[in-house]
Amino acid sequence: MKILFVCLGNICRSPMAEYILKRKCKEKNLDWEIASAGTENYHVGKSADERGIRTAMKYGTDMKAHRAKQLTAKDFDYYDFIFSMATDVTHEIAFIAHSETRMKKVKLFMDELFPGKLQSVPDPWYGDEKDFIPVYELVNHVCEIISEKKQF
Repeated sequence: MKILFVCLGNICRSPMAEYILKRKCKEKNLDWEIASAGTENYHVGKSADERGIRTAMKYGTDMKAHRAKQLTAKDFDYYDFIFSMATDVTHEIAFIAHSETRMKKVKLFMDELFPGKLQSVPDPWYGDEKDFIPVYELVNHVCEIISEKKQF
């Protein structure tokens, strides 16, 4: 299974999901390919937000190797599932997809916890380091749900 997590800049929420799920897959011997991307290009090539890196390390998740990339139309052909981290991101994903068929692969991340409630993962970028903790814990919880699934 190949999963892509997508947020706006690919430096906070989606890298957290990527590296948390990678860790869980390793722990559970799941042969899944996990990656992340952003809909915008303003952070391409940059590392994850330092506040997120420090928060993740406190929980045993190493995100230091992360480099931001931008979502492309080719990603829809490669990945089995694309998880949008927020409702506004889903709208941007749809613009990049240019296709209802491609959008069938897109799921709202928080629907794994609250199906159909159209909830977004809060963006911690606008806060300070303490704001990354509840986001990490939420993403970790949802990634646990995802890692227990056999199919989507």
